[in-house]
Amino acid sequence: MGSSVTTDAPPTAGKREWIGLAVLALPTLLLSMDLSVLFLAVPHLSADLEPSGAQLLWIMDVYGFLMAGFLVMMGTLGDRIGRRRLLLIGAASFTAASTLAAFSTSSEMLIATRALLGIAGATLAPSTLALLRNMFHDPKQRTAAIGVWTVCFSAGSVLGPLAGGVLLAHFWWGSVFLLGIPVMLLLLVTGPMLLPEHRNAGAGRVDLTSAAMSVVAVLGVIYGMKDIATHGLGLVSLLSIAGGLAVGALFVYRQKRLSDPLLDLGLFSSPRFGSALSIMGLAVLVMSGTLFFVAQYLQMVRGLSPLRAGLWMMPMACGVVVGAVTTGNVIRKVRPPFVMGSGLFVACGAFVLLSRMETDSPVGLFAAGVFCMSLGVAPVMILGLELAVGSAPPERAGAASSVAETIQEFALGLGVAAIGSVGTAVYRGQVDGALPQGLPPGAARAAQDTIGGAVHAATELSHATSEALLDVTRAAFTQGLQTAATTCAVLAAIGALVTITVLRNAALPKHDEEAGAPAAPAPSTNAPS
Repeated sequence: MGSSVTTDAPPTAGKREWIGLAVLALPTLLLSMDLSVLFLAVPHLSADLEPSGAQLLWIMDVYGFLMAGFLVMMGTLGDRIGRRRLLLIGAASFTAASTLAAFSTSSEMLIATRALLGIAGATLAPSTLALLRNMFHDPKQRTAAIGVWTVCFSAGSVLGPLAGGVLLAHFWWGSVFLLGIPVMLLLLVTGPMLLPEHRNAGAGRVDLTSAAMSVVAVLGVIYGMKDIATHGLGLVSLLSIAGGLAVGALFVYRQKRLSDPLLDLGLFSSPRFGSALSIMGLAVLVMSGTLFFVAQYLQMVRGLSPLRAGLWMMPMACGVVVGAVTTGNVIRKVRPPFVMGSGLFVACGAFVLLSRMETDSPVGLFAAGVFCMSLGVAPVMILGLELAVGSAPPERAGAASSVAETIQEFALGLGVAAIGSVGTAVYRGQVDGALPQGLPPGAARAAQDTIGGAVHAATELSHATSEALLDVTRAAFTQGLQTAATTCAVLAAIGALVTITVLRNAALPKHDEEAGAPAAPAPSTNAPS
């Protein structure tokens, strides 16, 4: 009889940990909802606050900018002061900033409060993911927990416009910010009772210079990517990205020289860590690059209202849920690299389906495409996060989580900028020379810039000219969508092959019933709960 390996098995989570997961899931959902909840509120707040064009862009983007910029600093700060403590501080700050945003009386006030929301959000994302790493030590249970986290984070961006539409039907525009206050209050009350505290007892003080450099580096690159997606490649975007990369290089150089760095670059010494994050980033990139077009396709090409367009985007959220459940079951029999590779192949098929969309294709074909896309991407994101965060020592889970979140933000911005630029170039190339004769110069410039400009310009033209303009621009935009989806299909196929090749021999945590060794050592520096 062989000796039992039960004594070496990682501890399994109990009732308290699963209830704690529910407490962490709702803030994660609301965190991503705040990225998109303002989409439908723009006409209402524009009429009330009368922001300029530049102010409106900052109202929409400053939340995501600052959340991305502060992720690295906040993740490492959580390792030092305690992830639960940072989470509760962030929840209190998020509640206060949401209240101020709801009752903003000027554009400047709303921009400032959205900025505060972004900084508070940067404390929540890595804290929730790091706490999951320390609450769930059994690989199978951790996969399920990260699956729930991924579903909530992904579904929030889809549910945001729907929730905003319901609230705006009955209340003023500021009500969209009050949505998360009850959840944050629930977190403040139950968090100290249900969530364990974890910190790195041996960590030193936070290097403020490194913290500032990390913020400037990330903000520079993200802002440049957003500017390319909005205005095309230009001097401002190039200087912003170049400046961000330069500061990032100095940040890395400084971390190598510090005895107690803000970000331990030793995390990247694990091949599994870097490879998993790269593959996860590719999945986010192709998904975001396509979504940049499909959301506009429903409204600008098919003429659906924002609320109806949001409803047709719901299959994407359903695909994430199905993908998460399927992942938890499949990895019991199939190694994670092959599950991730298969997911990317499914996503590749979805992009091929979306590349066949025409201006009059059934909307059900679109729904099938986005469902399969999220179904394929879900296991890549879930297992990518698990492989990366699970490979880090428990005392550095916050830093690993913040790096994973930052990679997601970079991939999101790069997908919109790079894939968006490809599709936009196709759109503009098709529009040039095809516009109807006699079109006013202002309307022509607007139509050549974006399809949104074309739709707005069409409202001020005669019926015949308006229809001719919309026919041209809708066909051109659809071709841009087809090109973007084809590009994403190629990238997804390459990513699938690389995933299977690069990670197949990596030291992965076992997920079968006989697994005896934990994926990582149990936490050694737990503070009292």
